[in-house]
Amino acid sequence: MTEKTGMTRRVALQAAAAVAGGIAGVGAATGLARAQSSTSTSGSSMTSSETSNGAMTPQWHRVSLGEAKVTTILDGTRPGDGPYPTFGSDQSAEAMAALMRENYLPEDKFVNMFNPVVIEIGGELVLFDTGMGPMGRANGSGHLRSVLPQAGYKPEDVSIVVLTHFHGDHIGGLMEEDGPAFPNARYVAGQKEWDFWTSDAARSGPSSGGADLVQKNVVPLKDKMTFIRGGDAVIAGITGMDAFGHTPGHMVFEVKSGDRTLMLTADTANHFVASLQRPDWQVKFDMDKDMAAATRKAVFDRIAAERLPFIGYHMPFPSLGYAKKEGEGYRFIPETYQLEI
Repeated sequence: MTEKTGMTRRVALQAAAAVAGGIAGVGAATGLARAQSSTSTSGSSMTSSETSNGAMTPQWHRVSLGEAKVTTILDGTRPGDGPYPTFGSDQSAEAMAALMRENYLPEDKFVNMFNPVVIEIGGELVLFDTGMGPMGRANGSGHLRSVLPQAGYKPEDVSIVVLTHFHGDHIGGLMEEDGPAFPNARYVAGQKEWDFWTSDAARSGPSSGGADLVQKNVVPLKDKMTFIRGGDAVIAGITGMDAFGHTPGHMVFEVKSGDRTLMLTADTANHFVASLQRPDWQVKFDMDKDMAAATRKAVFDRIAAERLPFIGYHMPFPSLGYAKKEGEGYRFIPETYQLEI
């Protein structure tokens, strides 16, 4: 395993903009904090280049959690219009614009990020979610397998793949054209998620497109798959928890090593301002919107009360931070050096 640090001109400019402009650049600011210490126990690849749309190119970021090593991989980014009405469809466009303006963010544009997580723990290399895979590469994502070696791993090193849920941006990277992307892995998924996406109802209703991808990418791996329910352990130190609403069987995971605890919140909150500061506002991709809002508040109430670090799949890269209870929701606070001391 290799670890490295570095900082390009683009990252420096992003970090400077974050300092001057507020939380819009939290990912770059965190990366700068990592890069400043060559003796840090974490490593981060900050090599990036300017893309035609200004989005970040794939990279990786590592911190220690007790004896475990936690690496976030930027599978890719998707710039586009929004966040309204993908977020806040039950509100007005003006209300969302005002919220973005208050947080130094563009009012009608946003960048979605896709952030699988790799954890070295207990002699296993555990991957949580797989990014877009081949179907995303023409549009700037699907780079998990190509970035892994930069972080010191090979796809063959992954021993367990955990799927938080079965949406395409989480299962797209399970398969390559020549077969499984992680050929030596076994797989873990929620029983309820499997039951829904392989049901006749899912395959014949509005979710049929997603169910077709499950048939293509997930079902062929069934013989290597273990199904869990809330409270079950993946391995010692990693426990699954029910977090339904975004999908019928969506799960989050608690990771413990030594005296440290980290939450992997998957798609419980999908925008670091819109979903966290306004957890009751509806999200287009939440299949049960009321349940998803209740789950969001339950999960982040705990994270805020216990001051737990968390990684959210769509949070600003490197996706690691804290949630402080504030007003009707939570304020995202990027991790800087809290896990180093």
